[in-house]
Amino acid sequence: MIREIVPPDTGLAFRAMRELRTGLADEESFVRRVDDVQRAEGYRLAGLFEDGTDQALAVAGFRVVHNLAWGDALYVDDLSTSPDARRRGYGGELLAWTMNEARRLGCRQFHLDSGVGPGRSDAHRLYMNSGLVINAHHFAREI
Repeated sequence: MIREIVPPDTGLAFRAMRELRTGLADEESFVRRVDDVQRAEGYRLAGLFEDGTDQALAVAGFRVVHNLAWGDALYVDDLSTSPDARRRGYGGELLAWTMNEARRLGCRQFHLDSGVGPGRSDAHRLYMNSGLVINAHHFAREI
């Protein structure tokens, strides 16, 4: 079952999210960051739960963005599955759920960025099989 994760349940996303965002220090700081900073900017969380589980096995963090390049778009910041729940189609289910949410909200585009490297090939295959295409280079620099 996929459902939106809202306060005070934000911590239910921590274990799955930490697999992607390995720099997360602990559940308390994750919850504080999401609830106090990112939610104010429109960030939302959805989680996939199996019967009998209290923690999300896979999560998606996303927001609606409005800009000149894309118009109104749903942007997926985070898509992560716990290692013990991989290869069950949960990432694909969350991807489909977020695409449906984009349609429901009237977004005309759907976007996500994905890191590169040998460990990302399964994720990239999922994105391509879901109809996503690589249409830009993302440039970044620490300052």
